[in-house]
Amino acid sequence: MTGHDDARTASRVPDPTAGFWLAKAASTAFGEAASDFSIHVMPPVLAVLLGFVLFSGALTWQLTRRRHVPGAYWLTVAMVGVFGTMAADVVHVVIGLPYAVTTVVYALALGVVFLLWSRIEGSVSVHEVRTTRRELFYWAAVVATFALGTAAGDLAAVGLGLGYVPSIVLFAVLILVPALGFRFLRWNGTLSFWAAYVLTRPLGASIADALGKPTTEGGVGVGSGWVALGCAILMVIVVATMRRSRNGSDLETGARTVQSRPV
Repeated sequence: MTGHDDARTASRVPDPTAGFWLAKAASTAFGEAASDFSIHVMPPVLAVLLGFVLFSGALTWQLTRRRHVPGAYWLTVAMVGVFGTMAADVVHVVIGLPYAVTTVVYALALGVVFLLWSRIEGSVSVHEVRTTRRELFYWAAVVATFALGTAAGDLAAVGLGLGYVPSIVLFAVLILVPALGFRFLRWNGTLSFWAAYVLTRPLGASIADALGKPTTEGGVGVGSGWVALGCAILMVIVVATMRRSRNGSDLETGARTVQSRPV
C-alpha cells in the first residue's frame, strides 16, 4: 500500500482513550524493567540484538495487518519500549554521551520526524494514520519519543541527581500540563497528544526504576524481572478490556444499523 491509499479507511492506530494511556504507561514501565532485566541475565550485546529482532518482528506483524489490531499494536509498543530503552542506554554507556546531550539529540530527531511527516502527509494526527507511509512515520515518531523519554528520565533521575521518586512527581506534574491545556484551554489536540506521549515514557520508566532498582540505588528492591512481569500482566488486562469494549460497541453499532434497514 502507498500514501495514496483510500483516505476513508479506518485509522491503523488506536484513539487516545483512558485505556490507551493506561496501557501506554504500563508499556513504558515494562520496557524499562524488561531492558534492565535482560542486560543482567545475558550479555548486553546479545540482549540488544534480541531486542532488535523482537522489535522488528512485532513491527512487521503490525504493518502487515493494515488495520488496527490491538494485540499487534500493543506488542509493537512494548517491543519499542524494550529496544528503545536498550538503544538509548547503549548510546550513553558505550559511546559515553552525557544524558543532556542524548536528550537534545533525540529531541532533534523527533523534530525531524514530525517535520518530514507534516511536509509529506500534511498532518501528524493519529486519527489520520490510514496508509502504510503514514504508519511508518507514526512508528518512527514513537521510537523517537521512547528514546527521548528514556534520555530525559535518566537526565532527571541520575544526571540531575533528583532520584526516582522526585522524578515521578516531576513528570506526573509535567504530563498534567498538556492534559489540562487541552481540556480547559483548547490547546491543539495533536500537539497535546504528542507532548503527553513523550512524557509518559520518563514517568513510567521512573516508576519502574523506583520499584525495581535495589535499595542501594534508591529503589524499593522488588527486582526488574518482577516489575516487568507485573507490567506485562497489567498491559494484557487493559488491552483485553479495551478489545471487549470495542467489540461490544461494534456489535451495538451493527445492531442499530440492521434495525434501521427497511424490511
